[in-house]
Amino acid sequence: MTQPPAGRYGRSVSDDARKDRQLRVAGAVLGVGFIALLCWFGFSYVSEASTVSGELIKSRPVSDTEVEAHLEVRKESDVTGVCSLRALDYDRAEVGRADFTFEAGETRVDRVVTLETTRRAHAAQLVGCHPSEG
Repeated sequence: MTQPPAGRYGRSVSDDARKDRQLRVAGAVLGVGFIALLCWFGFSYVSEASTVSGELIKSRPVSDTEVEAHLEVRKESDVTGVCSLRALDYDRAEVGRADFTFEAGETRVDRVVTLETTRRAHAAQLVGCHPSEG
């Protein structure tokens, strides 16, 4: 049997097979990448469960040397958490900083803390929360 002239009647069967193989490889690579991404997100979600998170609900200056801050902290009940706050003046310069410890035993702590300052502060800012190292 004779072969038709190349390119005259469309692509040959071998061209179609090569394209199909390339599509399968590309699909497999994308599928593996997607599964790896899902695993990474799942691991970060699970590992985040053992962290301490906090939210600054509100703050207000109570004197020229103190600021009150209302904190809500979430953590595991067997973890002692530490949250760092800083006080800022009207120019956003730092005028005070302190760490506040939240003992193990509760999963959600709602507390008003007082932060000492070197001069009149305008607001408090939550720097971050983390498990205690000791």
